Amino acid sequence: MTEDTTSSTHPPLPPTTEEERFAWLRLLRSRRVGISTFYRMLGEFGTAKAALSALPEVARAAGVNDYTPCPEGVIAAEFNAGRKARARLVAIGETVYPDLLAQISDAPPLLWMLGTSDVLAKPTIAIVGARNASSLGLRMARKLAVDLGAAGYCVVSGLARGIDTAAHDAALPVGTIAVQAGGVDVIYPKENEALAAKIVENGLRISEQPMGLVPQARHFPPRNRIVSGIAQAVVVIEAASRSGTLITTQSALSQGREVFAVPGHPFDGRAGGCNALIRDGATLIRSAEDVIDALQQTKPPQTLCEPAPVPPTQRQLPLREAAVLHRQILDKLGPSPLAEDQLIRDLASTAKEISPLLVALELEGQIQRHAGGLVTRVV
Repeated sequence: MTEDTTSSTHPPLPPTTEEERFAWLRLLRSRRVGISTFYRMLGEFGTAKAALSALPEVARAAGVNDYTPCPEGVIAAEFNAGRKARARLVAIGETVYPDLLAQISDAPPLLWMLGTSDVLAKPTIAIVGARNASSLGLRMARKLAVDLGAAGYCVVSGLARGIDTAAHDAALPVGTIAVQAGGVDVIYPKENEALAAKIVENGLRISEQPMGLVPQARHFPPRNRIVSGIAQAVVVIEAASRSGTLITTQSALSQGREVFAVPGHPFDGRAGGCNALIRDGATLIRSAEDVIDALQQTKPPQTLCEPAPVPPTQRQLPLREAAVLHRQILDKLGPSPLAEDQLIRDLASTAKEISPLLVALELEGQIQRHAGGLVTRVV
């Protein structure tokens, strides 16, 4: 491995053997290997097996001694758990992998899928909203899901309480997609176990997380970017001014997706986020017809013949240099918020170099972003 080695600009080819698939999952599950690092190492070393062999040296360059990749026994156990749950591990680049999801910059390299992948052939609309939804909000979610399903769309959501549950339940007859924050075999919340079982009969449950993982708070923002990434557009029904639902809309906007919002009464705190979205340019919708009409007036997201998981901004640094910069970023950050532009100045770097590394650290759960461009280290 040399200092001037750079990542390939070509997307990785999916694994063609069980051994390669095993190596992909082992690399992805290795400590300190986030999504951008996974793609960078595949591009630099050509195969996951070669990247795994290089990991200890890369870790030493970043100041981490005695590093070992994820043990093979852990991956074997995850494969066994997947087989027991009748789940399928799908790699980016395979035909069943969702086209729209493949083109986002931080596309999951691997997804566990449980159910029928036939629903992925339909155009997909995400419906998200408040967990403590009102009766009117739940009625709206059900009505939209039923009408969109009748129009040939597949509804995707996050299997959470409230709006998510109502949308999934109403879309069951035509199939729905649930993106889970934990393992695909772990149902959260527990009261949705019956619903989750029905989803796999005519729809799909997916997750990028390890089998058996119980979701924690840090797992929901990465889940949300899959909800929006897999869909043509996101419909928001009831969201407080500061809520996890708005994280999904932020992901949708950054991914070039359309954002629609159902208006609410100004006195209802659950409507604050939706009303603000409409004020800031989101399309106001009252029915499925409004959603369909708006989509017909806009150009749908372009699907790619090949996935492009690593945008050019993530290929600027050689792997060793990026590893060192990862460590320097974490050294500069603490529990007190620091402005991102100040961090860039402190590191005497550029936004082009720092931004993709911050994305990787955020997805790894090592940093947290806040309103106003502030960043803190998770301690």
